[in-house]
Amino acid sequence: MIVVTTPTGQIGRRLVRRLLDRDEEVRVVVRDASRLDDTVRERVEIIEGSHDDPAVLDKALPGAEALFWLVPPNPAAPSAEEHYLRFARVGADAVARHDVGHVVGVSSAGHGWPAPAGVLSAAFAMDAELGRSGAAYRALSMPFYMENLLGQLDAILGQGAFSLTCAGDRPLASIATRDIAGVAADLLTDLSWTGQENLPVFGPGRLTPDGMAEVIGRELGRPVAYRRVSLDDYASFLRSRGAGDQAVKDLTEAFAAQDHGIYDADWAIAAPTPTDFRTWCREVLKPAADARAS
Repeated sequence: MIVVTTPTGQIGRRLVRRLLDRDEEVRVVVRDASRLDDTVRERVEIIEGSHDDPAVLDKALPGAEALFWLVPPNPAAPSAEEHYLRFARVGADAVARHDVGHVVGVSSAGHGWPAPAGVLSAAFAMDAELGRSGAAYRALSMPFYMENLLGQLDAILGQGAFSLTCAGDRPLASIATRDIAGVAADLLTDLSWTGQENLPVFGPGRLTPDGMAEVIGRELGRPVAYRRVSLDDYASFLRSRGAGDQAVKDLTEAFAAQDHGIYDADWAIAAPTPTDFRTWCREVLKPAADARAS
């Protein structure tokens, strides 16, 4: 039995389908079962609730050989680190209590970064906490998600631009969520691995944001530019959306670390995954843009 948390998220829903395609027994922990696709709901065992609740995990983990762990984002959390650790403490205790042998967690690249890195540091703290469970653990260590650009689709279509805080001419490591799901599925269905390790999961290629803009423009058939924003301007934007001081600190520290190369050491050793940025634009971004325009 494989237990999957966040089965309706971008990674979790792809992972569940991959596991079902391999005829695995799957149990999901989901806040709202109605959000599951009908074809999935019919084939999985459902535990409704949140995986920061020990009682929910006590229903989900008996008999489980492996667990997929992802902490859902919560921009309203007073502290990213405490948010991650609240989930991780409950998870580690439950994994040990139910003797789950293998855990695959979604984390960030850059373990060992010497400076505070906001939400990225929170993910590292989560990994350390889950490690004390005694289970074999793989922290899938990811860079920038290509899917983050879907949140800027209106700006891409309306203004012909997208924005980040990093330099336009410096390569930005990225990953497609379907590739994360693929790596997780492989680990969860072949439990021959042991020990606890960070596993960098990076897409192929070394595009800069300027290069990404060129690729997006070609795939969408319209000019698209990259516009760099300062961390101060980004912080002001967050505050205008109601973010508190700690949330602003957590996010700006993360982007500052990204801008200063937190992903670079892992990028040098990561085995590249299949989906390059052009393919992602053609198969994910363009269909989303076409749907928005229709």
